Amino acid sequence: MTSSTRQHSPYVFHGQTTSLCDECLSLVPAKIVIEGGRVFYLKRCRTHGPRKVLVSTDAAYYRLCQDFLKPGDRPLVLQTHTERGCPYDCGLCPDHEQHTCLALIDVNEACNLACPVCFSDSSPRRTLHRPLAEIERMMDALVASEGEPDLLQLSGGEPTIHPEILGIIAAAKRRPIRHVMLNTNGVRIAEDPDFVKRLAEFRPGFEVYLQFDSLRPEAHLNLRGADLTRIRRQALENLEQAGISTTLVVVVKQGVNDDELPSIIDHALEWRCVRGVVFQPVQDAGRNEGFDAGSDRFPLSAIRRRIIDSSGPFAEGDIIPLPCNPESIAIGYALRKGRKIAPVTSFFPRELLVEALPNAITFEKYPDLHRQVLKFFSLATAECNSVEKLTELLCCLPEVPLPKGLGYEDTFRVVIVEFMDAHNFCLGRVKRSCIHFVTPEGKIIPFETYNLFYRDTAAQARMRQSLEGR
Repeated sequence: MTSSTRQHSPYVFHGQTTSLCDECLSLVPAKIVIEGGRVFYLKRCRTHGPRKVLVSTDAAYYRLCQDFLKPGDRPLVLQTHTERGCPYDCGLCPDHEQHTCLALIDVNEACNLACPVCFSDSSPRRTLHRPLAEIERMMDALVASEGEPDLLQLSGGEPTIHPEILGIIAAAKRRPIRHVMLNTNGVRIAEDPDFVKRLAEFRPGFEVYLQFDSLRPEAHLNLRGADLTRIRRQALENLEQAGISTTLVVVVKQGVNDDELPSIIDHALEWRCVRGVVFQPVQDAGRNEGFDAGSDRFPLSAIRRRIIDSSGPFAEGDIIPLPCNPESIAIGYALRKGRKIAPVTSFFPRELLVEALPNAITFEKYPDLHRQVLKFFSLATAECNSVEKLTELLCCLPEVPLPKGLGYEDTFRVVIVEFMDAHNFCLGRVKRSCIHFVTPEGKIIPFETYNLFYRDTAAQARMRQSLEGR
């Protein structure tokens, strides 16, 4: 056959991974291919045939992620053995490559909303509130695994409606957990000022992780089933008045709110209490009304590009892959002075970020970062406060001590977290997962496999189906 008659492939074969069939959840081989500047998985199930799944809209950024891989940090204690292989031995098993950077404990299944988009499928129809004693045992399992856990998120359901939520937060604060977050839709925080005052008593080391998907009523209706514009505004006003650190978390759905991302960052800067924004693209998990995994997917790379191309403060080098799991998490840090911010992530040398052991950055060693801090805050000293750290909430980056007089309130961060579903599942990314659920049995399970195989009886039935299809 001559070269003129050969058939050229429409893509570049970049590599190979193991994924899942989105119907039977069997493990299937997947080619990683680059086509038209985008990255896809090409996979085939023996029963349900081939699939082509969009993984990234930016092949250059996808390649960059590989340069940010770093050796993992192991947990102190493992809960399970490796017997059937990933993802069937979660707990954590010895085959997992990363400890828990961010732990979640679902304190209940009950909720005061029935959002069309909810990865935990919570609603007012569900009534479970876990007993405080059980939740404390879950916290103890986390402490045994981590020693001093970096970040615990109390989630649900809607945790603020748990009858013992204040006792639960107090229990977390009694333990050597560096930072505690309360994940909430904001309804109780908006409507119960006395509750907000009680929350303020848990400062410092306490933060509210506030659902904030949009500035438009129609987007709220699509994602949450109700216009929550007033609730969001009132919640922020109450948190601002109480001086409670707050992170806005935005579920991003293509065609619904993906055009608002720069506006939400700008809106966040109107509030002194807001420390940053987390963007989370919708994944096919839990309740997902009106979502088509083929046409509606808006991956991490697209969110990052939307922010960078908005002519806002964050440029190409300011939002980088997080080294512990670079394909799943991107982060940008900035210094903040009122509404003004100055991104500083681009001053972190990549070589330092991917070292095996995180080290503190000194301003003397990295003069560009030093000059940026002095210029922005007009400081006459480079004396550092060893208590406050720029990377306080993500242990996978080196600690950057802030100059004396500056603290957590003088920083701002943008984080993009992409959780996988059965469509874009990758075994390698799961093994690097550092965002984990703690179960009542004391197991610690990656976010994605928890939703797919471990959350409830339906998920466990899917695991049995998956094992049968191996």
